Amino acid sequence: MNSKMEKRQLIIFGVAAYALPYLLGILMWYGYTKQIGLAAFPNAQMMYPAMGVMLAFLLTRGTDREMPKAFYRCFIGTTAILVVLTVGTVFAPEAMIEMPGGRVSACLLILQYVQILGSLICLVCLIAAGKKKREAYGLRWKKGKASVVCILLFLVLYFLRVVIAYGLGGQLSMFAEIMASPQTWIIVAMLPLQFLLAYIAFFGEEYGWRYYLQPILQEKFGLRPGVLLLGLLWGLWHLPLDIFFYVTPDKGLIMVVSQIITCVGLGIFFGYAYMKTENIWVPVIMHFLNNNLVLVISGTVSADVMENQNVAWSDIPLALVLNGVLFGVFILAKEYRRKE
Repeated sequence: MNSKMEKRQLIIFGVAAYALPYLLGILMWYGYTKQIGLAAFPNAQMMYPAMGVMLAFLLTRGTDREMPKAFYRCFIGTTAILVVLTVGTVFAPEAMIEMPGGRVSACLLILQYVQILGSLICLVCLIAAGKKKREAYGLRWKKGKASVVCILLFLVLYFLRVVIAYGLGGQLSMFAEIMASPQTWIIVAMLPLQFLLAYIAFFGEEYGWRYYLQPILQEKFGLRPGVLLLGLLWGLWHLPLDIFFYVTPDKGLIMVVSQIITCVGLGIFFGYAYMKTENIWVPVIMHFLNNNLVLVISGTVSADVMENQNVAWSDIPLALVLNGVLFGVFILAKEYRRKE
């Protein structure tokens, strides 16, 4: 690929992956000042990186017959609808629907159904594309044994981090109660079905970060510096969410620092797993587990646990140590030592 085409692709990717969420960050600020719910924003934002990759490929390689165009177009169309519905949650907050748990935003509810439907239609398009097209654009499941081992290793490290955090907080008994609860195992049992209905969002990030941007940064800066830079960029990508959704703006800086630490640590491990397996679905599954197991370890079934979190500067050293020791140590793996 010539440098001119690569530069054009990077510009298209950057506009979709970064300019769009930062622009909508202004809308998040407006919604926050008006005390409007912002839960639609993270759902849509997760789709932007992959949309950027797909737009870049369609606009620069449109004649390639091996491109899974139906899958790409379905994904882009789903993302476009989510953007419209996200904007609608702010400009039409009075549109509400009565649900058993109370009134919810009509746009947010429709968004969730669109995301589920988009996941299923995209899956059909992906299967229909055939093995050759999936292989050509990094969409094929491969190296099954190594892939399963990486996912299981992630689960071990994830729960080890949780146990250490609970232990240092003197709350191991609380964690034991959570794990002994039948509700916990019902949530765990539902995870495969939930993944089928929601994978599109996690694919949305990982296809952008691991499949597309990681190889570019590693080729330009080296295997280790490239993945560290990617972790930093991934963390900063969360900026609007960090300030207006995950916490209140007065704690935004703490959340940004915490997010960067998490993204660098997880980015090293996700990058290691992707380099080892060359299977984009491995980081997609790990990303899904990382986000959804929060419902397990927190002992709640509500996604509201992600919003308005309680963070403090005193949490940063522990986050740095846990993520650095458990996940960051994989920067020493042989996958990061080999020469291209």
